[in-house]
Amino acid sequence: MRKGWQVAKDFRELRVWEASMVLAENVYQLAASFPAEERYGLSAQIKRAAVSIPSCIAEGNARVTRPDYLRFLSMAAGSLAEVLTQCLLAQRLGFGDPVSIQRCLDQHSVVTKLLKALQTGLRRADGEATATSPSPFPIPHSRPRS
Repeated sequence: MRKGWQVAKDFRELRVWEASMVLAENVYQLAASFPAEERYGLSAQIKRAAVSIPSCIAEGNARVTRPDYLRFLSMAAGSLAEVLTQCLLAQRLGFGDPVSIQRCLDQHSVVTKLLKALQTGLRRADGEATATSPSPFPIPHSRPRS
């Protein structure tokens, strides 16, 4: 382990966990404004994905080994990508108000940065190589108007 890098003993100490809880709250507020017919569709799916993010972070933190922790952080990252996709779909379909959607997109960016930082720190602590090149596929934050 690198000097100075310590794993939080309690997941509630992690800024990424707290930020992902805020994202989940924002998603629940957004989903509440979806049409009633989406109760078992997009609304349910986006809420499940949002809850999965802090849950995976917490579960990973409770694991004994760093590879297990990283595996759960990877699952959190997958759920984070789901939430982004579902927010963008809601935006395209005109579900929810634009302010709520933007709040979710902004918080998504915060969680993404914090999660990547935690993953990088854990990988470096183990001496693993980290990817340094950015994705060649930019993520749009809003649908282009035609």
